[in-house]
Amino acid sequence: MKKLLALTTIAAAMATTAVTSHAQDYPGGKPITIVVPFAAGGPTDRVARDLAEALRKSLDGVSIVVDNTAGAGSTIGNAKVARAKPDGYTLLLTHVGMATTPVLYRKLSYNYETDFEYLGLINDVPMTVIGKPNIEARNMKELRDWISKNPGKVNLGNAGIGSASHLCGLLLQSELKADMTTVPYKGTAPAIADLLGGQIDLLCDQTTNTTSQIEAKKVKPFAVTTLKRLNTPALKDIPTLDESGLKNFQVTIWHGLYAPKGTPAPVLKKLNDALKVALKDPEFIAKEEGLGAVVVQDKRVEPAEHKKFVMSEVARFGPVIKAAGAYAD
Repeated sequence: MKKLLALTTIAAAMATTAVTSHAQDYPGGKPITIVVPFAAGGPTDRVARDLAEALRKSLDGVSIVVDNTAGAGSTIGNAKVARAKPDGYTLLLTHVGMATTPVLYRKLSYNYETDFEYLGLINDVPMTVIGKPNIEARNMKELRDWISKNPGKVNLGNAGIGSASHLCGLLLQSELKADMTTVPYKGTAPAIADLLGGQIDLLCDQTTNTTSQIEAKKVKPFAVTTLKRLNTPALKDIPTLDESGLKNFQVTIWHGLYAPKGTPAPVLKKLNDALKVALKDPEFIAKEEGLGAVVVQDKRVEPAEHKKFVMSEVARFGPVIKAAGAYAD
């Protein structure tokens, strides 16, 4: 019995030594893969590629590969990372969908709360409420009046169930207590195309997708979804929904970084430390600001605060999604 106990103790010590050695060597020149659960070229993909470059600098120049594993509203890519070896070489970068898929999908092959290590929040992307070029309303007050006088006749587009624009639209309808017809598309591009053509009336989408259209005066901007006006030249004169009468209305599409559950604590610390350095990289900040995004510099860069924030977002979006019956399965 004593011999068995001694062997068990030695095995445990060897395992601990191996983990410690791995953590000290990490990443050790081995490539890191960041899984993005969306197609290449979209807003989340752009954030991932910019962050990969900033992280590379803070991780001794290690190669960081972005793997676009799209499909099923981000759940395929999320599941891929949840099942990955927890060694720090496979990470997940995703957006607010981490907090909404648990409500949108009744059955998931992973648990958002227990299958991931939360590493830190990356950015906040504001949203804009925009209208077709020839829409009758000139400001948010007139828009609200117009919607109320046309119950069920106003078409509100979105980029698909579970998309950022879908979530923003649900919250907007809930706050306005408005009866609008929701029109889902397979992506933001076709939704904006139909908005420009007048097939739909309104769209609420990320600044990363709408700023260029607003700059070119191809759409009618009504409001931004932050509590303060934005500093971006093309958006600085657009009022907030809060000042337009929807008090405390605020919604941003944030991005966060995750690792598989069970990744060694020393590796997680190295990754979180590298993330904090990356988020202060002037080049990364400039790129994000160019997309209309705000790089996170508050306590949400800490793993515990990141997870706490996501849980609060689940509680926030859940009732709205359930009330609308907006399920993806």
